[in-house]
Amino acid sequence: MAEDNRSGEPEETTPEPSEEQVAETERQLDPEQRIVDEPVAESEELAAEDTQIEDTDDDEEEEAPTPRVKPAIPGADLEVDIVREGEDALRHSDDPYAQYDEDHEPVAATGEADEEPEVRPIADAAISLATGARYTATGKRKTAVARVTVKPGSGAYVINGKSLEVFFPRPTLQRNIRQPLEAVGYEERMDVIAKLHGGGVSAQAGALRHGISRALLEADPNLRGELKRRGFLTRDARAKERKKAGLKKARKRPQFSKR
Repeated sequence: MAEDNRSGEPEETTPEPSEEQVAETERQLDPEQRIVDEPVAESEELAAEDTQIEDTDDDEEEEAPTPRVKPAIPGADLEVDIVREGEDALRHSDDPYAQYDEDHEPVAATGEADEEPEVRPIADAAISLATGARYTATGKRKTAVARVTVKPGSGAYVINGKSLEVFFPRPTLQRNIRQPLEAVGYEERMDVIAKLHGGGVSAQAGALRHGISRALLEADPNLRGELKRRGFLTRDARAKERKKAGLKKARKRPQFSKR
């Protein structure tokens, strides 16, 4: 049984919405119907804005860069640039600024060919080429020792009873050994006889060049300044560093394990 209102005041009741108000509220909540109810001018403006947005999206899609295609073989599009031993690196190059003379020799930037080579013979070398002239010296490199004798001749090399090409097959070592005689301009007027022992092939070649340079110094002491400037008289003191106790090699340590 409902309780009586003892205060005697009338109860406040909320009026229920009518059917027309409910329909109007649903009409406002419906987005499609709201577009229909809008004025024509506003609808046209909204449509124009949507069209501009679509056009902008299309432009962005058209301007997107094409993805890079990865070649099937890496480096297949690169050009091979190999210079054989003895050839000039600038000869027959694709450099548009490179200039060559009639003999296909590179020309300097001034337009004139280099008249003086980089290493030219010493003009003031005065070595006696008498029949019995003998100049001996000792050259060293690492643990290799070369006892060298230089005498007048035709430019032959005899090393432990063998020719230079047989004892040193590598062209690089042959060029290094010939440098002292070529520097003084006597490469075709003096013979070299040497006895080598100790060290490896490269160390023996360095010791032989050092010995030839010292023998030329015995023949003409005035050559000291030029030979020293070119580094032929310098004793190369580099050698393998000794092994240390507790290490595997000179500096290599055993693997460290914390646990």
